[in-house]
Amino acid sequence: MVLVFVENSDGKFKKAALEAVTYGRKTADLLGSECHALVIGAADNAGELGNYGATKVYQLSNDNLNSFDSQTYTQAISGVANDKGASTIILSNNASGMALTGRLAARLDAACVSGANALPTLDGSNLRIKKNIFSGKAISEMTLTGEKKVISVTGNSLKPETIGSPCEVEAVSVDVSAPKSKVISQDKQTGGPAPLPEAELVVSAGRGMKGPENWGIIEDLANIIGATTACSRPVADTGWRPHHEHVGQTGVAIRPNLYIAAGISGAIQHLAGVNQSKCIVVINKDPEAPFFKAADYGVCADLFDVVPKLTEAIKKAKA
Repeated sequence: MVLVFVENSDGKFKKAALEAVTYGRKTADLLGSECHALVIGAADNAGELGNYGATKVYQLSNDNLNSFDSQTYTQAISGVANDKGASTIILSNNASGMALTGRLAARLDAACVSGANALPTLDGSNLRIKKNIFSGKAISEMTLTGEKKVISVTGNSLKPETIGSPCEVEAVSVDVSAPKSKVISQDKQTGGPAPLPEAELVVSAGRGMKGPENWGIIEDLANIIGATTACSRPVADTGWRPHHEHVGQTGVAIRPNLYIAAGISGAIQHLAGVNQSKCIVVINKDPEAPFFKAADYGVCADLFDVVPKLTEAIKKAKA
């Protein structure tokens, strides 16, 4: 059986969670098995995960799991996996998944791949899985052997698909020790565009903006297409934009469907964090900017001319 850990936020399932369930169902089909989902805590309409491929949902509630702690969550997920006889555990390769994948593999004595970006193939009784390495400059194909396997799936690697119907939800329980750390309070982003790791559309800018006072044209473009804003490292370092908007090798790595970069030269450190974007549009007045080599579409012109005109054109098209 394939077990998918499905993370929820305030009872809601995000796109990455639904992607993981779809990935789990297709992996189960490959193995001739079933895909079951595990939800920790209260979640709205957990049975609806069946629409994305789960044939059963396990719902686990425990006061020691009220806030995320990688040690206690590892105990919980591995406990359910052992109780239900899961041979393959799948989870999202987000912040929580990165903290859990290695711990789960060690606890279950399982083979492990983190950051898979393609569905597995069979190699006898083993699974072969591809993932990006060297900041996306190469692809590694790994073979997972052994009875148990743990796979974390990179976001936006495949689309969530409605390939099933609502399914049964079963309450389960496992022994979980109290977490060693205590969460006093949390500040969560509410409303507005999606956080960068989950964003499908991103509008980013760099030092070509000349100063923070000019950022309005970037926000206008982002607002009209429903995108999340981002920036290059120098912009964050000088305080023009908050550090959580910094994308690149030393910031947030993203894989949106559309990445618009205005006034960013495209240094290798920046490219390493954005080069998995499905479509890259570059606006820069320097024809020698290295970003043009990675772009699907490039506009060699002054961003202060192009961006407002692009925003107005999109407004007219939407009207």
